[in-house]
Amino acid sequence: MLKIKRFTCNMLAENCYVASDETKEAVIIDCGALYDEEATAIFNYIASEGLKPTHLLCTHGHFDHCMGNGMIHKKYGLKPEVHIEDKYLMDTMIGQTKDFLGVSLPLDVPPVGRYLADKDIITFGNHTLKVLHTPGHTPGGVVFNCEEEHVAFSGDTLFRMSIGRTDFERGSYEDMLNSLQNVLAKLPSDTKVCPGHGPETNIGDEIRYSPYMR
Repeated sequence: MLKIKRFTCNMLAENCYVASDETKEAVIIDCGALYDEEATAIFNYIASEGLKPTHLLCTHGHFDHCMGNGMIHKKYGLKPEVHIEDKYLMDTMIGQTKDFLGVSLPLDVPPVGRYLADKDIITFGNHTLKVLHTPGHTPGGVVFNCEEEHVAFSGDTLFRMSIGRTDFERGSYEDMLNSLQNVLAKLPSDTKVCPGHGPETNIGDEIRYSPYMR
């Protein structure tokens, strides 16, 4: 059974997730930890649960989802894994902070360990995550879907009754609608969605109530 712990990080209230199972292997998804206390909370949880992190996954390359990558790399030796179409964002991480926040944050930016592609499979413990390419918010946006548990980590593609912005550089509203209607809407209706910001939702409710999914 998949156990999921959410941590809300940085000034943009980004959701970082640690997902693990009975084997104690775990993946860390979207580590946006900026402050020491945020990183400490993640480290303490992993230690208290006796977990062994095996992957550091990024749903996309925006800085608020990657601020803690350096901390994770230093602590566990893991390098971020991100879709190849967001390479340009990973290469300009510090520049992003200046563009968005007006100040360049001295982030520790580890090298990318693996560039992902659509339908790639990530294995940890007794579980797998399938990479679903969902461009729109960024060209390389992905959703990590655990088919056996009906859980999807949606990053900034899908929020509860909302979607990620498409007005950033290289964003596309047309691509976003295609990702929502032709990728996410095809998932089982009882799929729990763990988004990059805000509370969780599920595919059935989004299809029922969100105009973006129809």
